[in-house]
Amino acid sequence: MRKLLIMLSAAALTVALTSPAEADRDHAEFGQARLTGFASLPAETFVPGSEPSGSAIGAGPFNGIAAPFPGQPVQGFSGIVNRHDGSFDVLSDNGYGNKANSADFLLRVQRLKPEVRTGKVKVLGGFDLSDPYHRVPFALTRADRKLTGADFDVESIVRAYDGTYWMGDEFGPFLLHFSSNGRLLQAPVPLAGVKAPENPYLNGEQPTILSSKGFEGMVRSVDGRRLYPLLEGTVNGDTAGDLRFNEFDLRAGRYTGKRWTYRLESPANAIGDAIAVDSHRFLVIERDGGQGDDARFKRIYLADTRDRDHDGAMDKTLVADLLDIADPKGIGGFGTTFRFPFTTIEDVVLLDDRTLAVLNDNNFPFSSGRTPGKADNNEFITIRLSHGLDADWRAFI
Repeated sequence: MRKLLIMLSAAALTVALTSPAEADRDHAEFGQARLTGFASLPAETFVPGSEPSGSAIGAGPFNGIAAPFPGQPVQGFSGIVNRHDGSFDVLSDNGYGNKANSADFLLRVQRLKPEVRTGKVKVLGGFDLSDPYHRVPFALTRADRKLTGADFDVESIVRAYDGTYWMGDEFGPFLLHFSSNGRLLQAPVPLAGVKAPENPYLNGEQPTILSSKGFEGMVRSVDGRRLYPLLEGTVNGDTAGDLRFNEFDLRAGRYTGKRWTYRLESPANAIGDAIAVDSHRFLVIERDGGQGDDARFKRIYLADTRDRDHDGAMDKTLVADLLDIADPKGIGGFGTTFRFPFTTIEDVVLLDDRTLAVLNDNNFPFSSGRTPGKADNNEFITIRLSHGLDADWRAFI
């Protein structure tokens, strides 16, 4: 508790020291971000003593790696929670890209400790996700009720103030509420009017959203009372490139009916993650589908629900171009300009008012954005913004 209070005091002091000129940055232009840390977890990292996996993806090889794999890959980072002790809870997503090929991939939260001084990421442990209390009303893949990538596609995670976890799924899309050790506490919560092709309750209806376009990002409000799940794709009937950003009341256990619109720079883009800065502003990763030299758009925006230009969408300010990060000290090992050129970049977390940690989803073993023909590692970088965000101190908890 004492350590937490010290941390919160430091965060509050960071905000308090922000000068008056810096206090209203809502529409200020940010300059080039700077790389301050880099660490990497090798692609072929598996959970010790775990079951084989990848039997349904074909033999390959894929980027030089043959399947099936000897264990459960520590891969696919699609959401992050700061544990404030140098370690992070990181969510592995549904496995190998779809429901049909991921039944032997166990959904899991990995506990990691990146060491940017050595460039390595330590795997400290973690926990599998399960449904021992039979909260899921439809059939699961496994009799032991461990959850797999054929059951849910979990892509976002937040920790509530009571220590439990909420996760966003793409197959429903559903909100999923787990205990601190990964046990599902209540039935999956649907979003009215939105159903993916994998939704178990379609009953002959047409889906209203494309596959893999459900809850990619999810925000916990700074007061801890609400969730804001952000869809990755446009709902049928909405303007192409407009994404729904809904409000969910944790105490009432229901959606409030309030929602906002996050407008992509191109309808071909997608979002990767979202986190709160204060009651109105959120950081959102927006990216194209390219990798390596074909990557053209990998950015982090500051999005504001107040819509001061009255165009019907959240205001957006570019805070970091992940393909143009200054690296004067050569920390990343790729010259004085660092690129984060991955297909999917799905994790961002505030470390202080000017520093973000960003992680990629390596889509093991399929993505090869860093080196053509070689499966991507999971990379953890820290970047320093050109100026402060003036974040609410509760955003650091």
